[in-house]
Amino acid sequence: MAKLTPDRRLSPWPPTVAGREAVLAAAVLPAMDRAARVPNAGVLATRLNALIGGPGEKINAVVIDATTRRVLFQQRADRPATPASTTKLVTSVAALAALGPAHRITTQAVKGSGDSVVLVGGGDPTVTAHPSTPRSESASGSGDPEFASFVDLARQTATALKATGVRRVRVDFDVSAYQGPRTAATWKPNYLPDGEVAPVSALTVDAGRLAPGDPEKNTRVGDPPRAAAATFATLLSRNGVKATAGRQTQAPTEARRLGAVQSPTLATFVEYLMTHSDNDVAEAVLRQVAVKRGQPVTFAGGAQAVREVLGALGVADGVLTNDGSGLSPRNQITPLALARIAALAASPERPELRAAVTGMPVAGFSGTLGPPRYRGPGSQAGAGMVRAKTGTLSGVSTLAGIAHDADGRLLAFAFMAGDGKGPVDPGKLDRLASTLAACGC
Repeated sequence: MAKLTPDRRLSPWPPTVAGREAVLAAAVLPAMDRAARVPNAGVLATRLNALIGGPGEKINAVVIDATTRRVLFQQRADRPATPASTTKLVTSVAALAALGPAHRITTQAVKGSGDSVVLVGGGDPTVTAHPSTPRSESASGSGDPEFASFVDLARQTATALKATGVRRVRVDFDVSAYQGPRTAATWKPNYLPDGEVAPVSALTVDAGRLAPGDPEKNTRVGDPPRAAAATFATLLSRNGVKATAGRQTQAPTEARRLGAVQSPTLATFVEYLMTHSDNDVAEAVLRQVAVKRGQPVTFAGGAQAVREVLGALGVADGVLTNDGSGLSPRNQITPLALARIAALAASPERPELRAAVTGMPVAGFSGTLGPPRYRGPGSQAGAGMVRAKTGTLSGVSTLAGIAHDADGRLLAFAFMAGDGKGPVDPGKLDRLASTLAACGC
């Protein structure tokens, strides 16, 4: 089957000094210029309609003023469409609002019964079997996130065990933080074999990849927690405690902690998942919202928790999701809902949501909007001026985010093309967003 979701490898860094300065400037979210004039809705509509091609085109669209939330342009703006990975914007904003940007996920090892150690997953899919050195670029330009490392956890655990004379253990694993199925019923059957996402589990190492670090090989293991326990047993053995992989269990109540490592902050997680459209991290973030809201830690429970948070924020209307990543073709969100959520995240009154915007790819420079996008004559005006989350599924292409127009006014937008039945042109959505950036109207 064809690969339908975007490549999540890092985009090339701009080769020129001017290019680097542009993307670094764009990486810091500019303040809203509330004094800048709002575009003339009639002029804006004329320019956008000329690109869309009329109401018969399969594009649902909206542009709103980010400050006042006034609608400046709309075409079926209140009609739900398949959002694909723009769902991640919804998931991220809900998580930041519910948990706060400083939230972290803990992975720990505790003393089990008899000669066992229990590896307890908290839901961090980025825990790595490599040493804890920076491995990926932060969307904000503030530095590389440092993922939690099994190497550190094994060293801590081995030290604690040897201090009590223990030199041989069995590594059991506890994944009770999550419930329900590891895949969504609405996901296509090729997603796992193609490596679009790993089976969702509370315990995963290197997102379940068989060859982590190799962008050409995205194959995932079939049982992430069992593979994680085997990896951890190997690392314990290297640290002087002979270990074998054990079985699934539940850690004893009040078990003695032997070691623990923590994920990057939620703000860093959100920047990472938004820039690289990472499905594994998005599903993990969804479940953190469910934990916080006291909902079942499942696909359905996470979706319900997100809706509750959006309701408290006043932006739940028009949002219906089945997962956190947007892989489900049954997710339905209106353009108006996406634009309102983007505007809320960009608001200076909601600084805790900021990472959802600073994590958006910068047009022409980073993530899924990196070259060759925004390098052509019809879209160059948007380069560095548009931040947006992309979404791609079979017969669907979406783009939702913010743009500063030529007068400095901040606009929020959502363009949703296709009905899942035929080809779509993501380039048209880029040209629409660039029209906003070029508008001094």
